[in-house]
Amino acid sequence: MIHNISYRTFVYTTEDEDKVTDAISYLFFNSLPEATIDEDHFNNEILVLSDKITKKRSIREFIDFLNENLSDADKETIKDELSRRIDDKGNLFLRFDKQEAVDENLKLTYSGNAIHTKIKIASYPSNKENAIKVAKEKIFNFL
Repeated sequence: MIHNISYRTFVYTTEDEDKVTDAISYLFFNSLPEATIDEDHFNNEILVLSDKITKKRSIREFIDFLNENLSDADKETIKDELSRRIDDKGNLFLRFDKQEAVDENLKLTYSGNAIHTKIKIASYPSNKENAIKVAKEKIFNFL
């Protein structure tokens, strides 16, 4: 159903790293993000927090969390945009509002200031059409 889930978010100098880590923990219960330092186009340091989740139990917990906590409006957005959110390799891309997650609210966003999430859907053969079918039939209970 899902091979893995990876996420990445940036911690800017104006943000509290602990709060961003708490936001990640709200979405991914057992994840310990790896921290790396990068630079923006102004040569300012940015902390990047990321992880790849491969344990089936953690993947199932995350999918259950999405199904239970996404708002009806966000569920409709995923339903309407599913074919645009899945690439030719079967990756589903979702962005969750980082500030909302700090407040323990699950909300999709189009903003770059987000927790960028990539869900690698297992389908055979691995292509967009099969990934959409798996997402509708086996991952999201609202599609």
